[in-house]
Amino acid sequence: MPKARKQFGQHWLKSEKALSKIVNAAELSGRDRVLEIGPGTGILTRQLFQQAQAVVAVELDRDLCPILMQKFGKIENFLLLQGDFLAIDLDALLEPFPKFQHPNKVVANIPYNITGPILEKLLGTISNPNPKPLDSIVLLVQKEVALRICAPAHSTHFAALSVRVQYLAQAEFICDVPAKAFQPPPKVDSAVIRLRPRQIATPPTNPRRMETLIKSGFSSRRKMLRNNLKSQIEPDQLGQILEELGINSQVRAEDLSVENWVALSDRLALDSDHSLDSDNSIET
Repeated sequence: MPKARKQFGQHWLKSEKALSKIVNAAELSGRDRVLEIGPGTGILTRQLFQQAQAVVAVELDRDLCPILMQKFGKIENFLLLQGDFLAIDLDALLEPFPKFQHPNKVVANIPYNITGPILEKLLGTISNPNPKPLDSIVLLVQKEVALRICAPAHSTHFAALSVRVQYLAQAEFICDVPAKAFQPPPKVDSAVIRLRPRQIATPPTNPRRMETLIKSGFSSRRKMLRNNLKSQIEPDQLGQILEELGINSQVRAEDLSVENWVALSDRLALDSDHSLDSDNSIET
């Protein structure tokens, strides 16, 4: 087994139990085209191409690519791309390979230090969602991050990340994966999550406004929402709006569901429109 590199956040999964949980969560069929980010030594890769129609693996570490090609280079439904997943244009790279184009699922043990950017590339953002949502995304991530992604409103783990991800996808906590399941073991425990991206049925009127509200709203978890947002709206006015929406005026950010954030964003956008109408000025 090659030596794991700290600079790439490499930890080789060795637990057959965890591997089975990941593959089962992916619910693969012979019609699925799978993207694997960071195949590493290929322990998960082997399971994927045995069950899917095609597997595209993107590996950053140049030294691992010859090892992977030696193992799987003759497998007809496996394609290895060397590069940084966050930097590559996957559609362009797959253009010469029709069999592997347009993956519909992602299954991966990703580097924990770039979980946020990977999620953003796969899901998009509130103001710019992925126009071609994947069917599902199964990831092995740091447990603390998994708890935040999947947490319900009112939970101590519910955070800005929870709102941003759950606005774009249904999030499900699959299982814990202890540090001892890896070689070398990371300093934290891990977990498997499954995301099912969705088309947004009722997007906010002003998605950028909603992003700003979420960031400000969670800026200080101990404070009430109206205090965290006082730079954008006077606290008493916000309290009144919250009560109009059927939300307690003493609420904190973690007590608002994704639907609450959309409703609040739209209500504040409406007030902003009214103020513009009364001002009758045109900015140039």
